Amino acid sequence: MKKSVVIFVVAIFIFSCSSQPKDTGDVIHLRAQAEKELAVANKTAVHGDYETARSLLEECKRKAVLADDWGLIIRCSLSLGNVLFSLGKNDLAFSELEKAVQLAQKHGDRELLSVSRVFYARGNLISGNADPKTVLSEVNSSASNIKNDKLYIAFSWQVKGLAYRAIGSFLEAENAVKQSLAIHEKEKYLDNASYDWYTIASIRSMAGNTQGALDALTAAIRLDRRVENSWGLAANWRAMGDVYRKMGDIQSANDAYMRAKDIYTALGHLKDSAEIDKRMEN
Repeated sequence: MKKSVVIFVVAIFIFSCSSQPKDTGDVIHLRAQAEKELAVANKTAVHGDYETARSLLEECKRKAVLADDWGLIIRCSLSLGNVLFSLGKNDLAFSELEKAVQLAQKHGDRELLSVSRVFYARGNLISGNADPKTVLSEVNSSASNIKNDKLYIAFSWQVKGLAYRAIGSFLEAENAVKQSLAIHEKEKYLDNASYDWYTIASIRSMAGNTQGALDALTAAIRLDRRVENSWGLAANWRAMGDVYRKMGDIQSANDAYMRAKDIYTALGHLKDSAEIDKRMEN
C-alpha cells in the first residue's frame, strides 16, 4: 500500500511538471486577446459593420495599452482610424493616425512609421485634404520601407491605386490595385480580394470601360458569396446597377438595384435600401 502511494505521488509530480508550463511572467493573454480582436475587427470592417468594428478596436487598443505593447497600439490605432473615416468621423480618425505616427517615431520603428504614413496619406486622399499627386508621392516614398507585413504591403498598393484613379491615370491605377489583389488572393484574404475587384470596377467605369467594370463586379460578387459578405454583395449589386444605367440598360440596372435592395433590407440597412429606391426613380 505504501509503495503504491509513493508511485501515485510521483506520477502526479511528473504529470504536473509536464502539463504546467513555467510561468515566465509575460502578460501574453492580453496580447493574444488583442490580436484576435484586431483580426476580427478588420474582418468586420470589410463586411461593413463599422460600429461593431469600432467597439472591437477600442477594446483591442485598451488591451494593447494594458500590455504596454506600443507596436500593437499602433496597429489598433491605424485600423481604428480607417473605421472612423468610414463612419464620417474624420477628426477622430486623424487623431488616431497622428498618435500612430508619433508613437512609431518615438520608438524608431521605421516600418510601422512608414505604414502609419501610408494610412495618413489615404486619410488625406479620401477627405480631400491633399492633392492626389502629393499623396502618391508620400505613398511611394513610404511603401519602400514596408517589407514584412503582406497586408500592409497590399494596402500600400491599394492606396497607390486610389491616388492614380484620382489623378486620372486609370491604367496605372488598375495595375496598382492588381498588385494588392495578387497578394490577397495568394494569402487567401478573399474579403479583401473582393474589395480589390470592386475598386478595379470603379477604375474601369471611370475610364469608360463599362463591360470591364461589369466583369470586375462579377468577380467581386463571386468572392463575396464564398465568404458570405452580405454587405459586400449589396455594394457590388448597387455598383453593377450604376454601371448598367451608365450603359443605358435600365432594365438590367433595376434588376441589379433590386438585388442590392433586398440584401440591404435583409441586413436591416433601411437607409441604404431607401437610397436604392431613389436611384431607381432617377
